[in-house]
Amino acid sequence: MFDITLNDLRSWYTVVMLFSFIGILLWAYSKKRRPAFDEAANLPFADHDLDVQSVERLKAEEASNKEKLS
Repeated sequence: MFDITLNDLRSWYTVVMLFSFIGILLWAYSKKRRPAFDEAANLPFADHDLDVQSVERLKAEEASNKEKLS
């Protein structure tokens, strides 16, 4: 009745992937998602103060450990 060939499957796969790609684009560039993406884009910069404090604390711990070993 229906002879589905490998090329037919490839065609359908291409169409499905095209619609998936278009769906992801619409989702990514929708206006209601923008605030969440803006917040996520700024996450690497949010912990700068914590990183500086962590480095200072580690340096202080290393110094105290060196004093204890001496």
